[in-house]
Amino acid sequence: MAMIQFVKNYEDLSTDKGFQFKFYCDKCGNGFMSRFQPSVTGTAGSLLRAAGGLFGGWASSAGDSAYEVQRAVGGKAHDAALQKAVEEGKVHFHQCSRCGRWVCPEVCWNASAGQCEECAPDYQEELASAHAHAKAEATRQQLYEKAQQTDYVSGIDMSAGSVAQAPSRPQPQSAAKASATCSSCGADVGRAKFCPECGTPTKPAPLTCNGCGFQPENPTKFCPECGAKMPLIG
Repeated sequence: MAMIQFVKNYEDLSTDKGFQFKFYCDKCGNGFMSRFQPSVTGTAGSLLRAAGGLFGGWASSAGDSAYEVQRAVGGKAHDAALQKAVEEGKVHFHQCSRCGRWVCPEVCWNASAGQCEECAPDYQEELASAHAHAKAEATRQQLYEKAQQTDYVSGIDMSAGSVAQAPSRPQPQSAAKASATCSSCGADVGRAKFCPECGTPTKPAPLTCNGCGFQPENPTKFCPECGAKMPLIG
């Protein structure tokens, strides 16, 4: 028989009931499924086998014979169905005049060049891709240059006997406890609720964290800044 084009990438889904094929783009794998073509001998064989299953006897053997006949002529019927499916599938693909591959028009075909995009890359797509890659590469280069301009080692002792250590965390400094005085007469009231000299109610001295020196506005059990336990109130 004559050569059938466009048969490099396809999947044969045919059974004894009929013929159907899937064709795939040679480049990206996009596909097209041909319409199902019933097999006359296969359908007849199935009906006879069904009759044989119901009634037994000669119908059952006739069904088996029909199936064997279908297998015998399947080569010719199959080739004819494939040829028809190929003609149907070719409408959905383009053949590159340079490499000969069949590709899908949606992704892999450069219509302006009449070739597949591997043989004739699409200018706009290549430009967009190069543009994105160039910006990403420029970003990496600028980060590298900025990192080079930053001093990371000025505090490291490079003498012969020195050993590099991680920077130590600053130690919390205990805040000096300010002595409480009466707002009215200036007398030292300590922790008294009333001034021992004039009887004016005293405002408690703000609690100070022993860990970091922070003075919260409201009494708390733990320091809002460092989490240390606050001194007990009065």
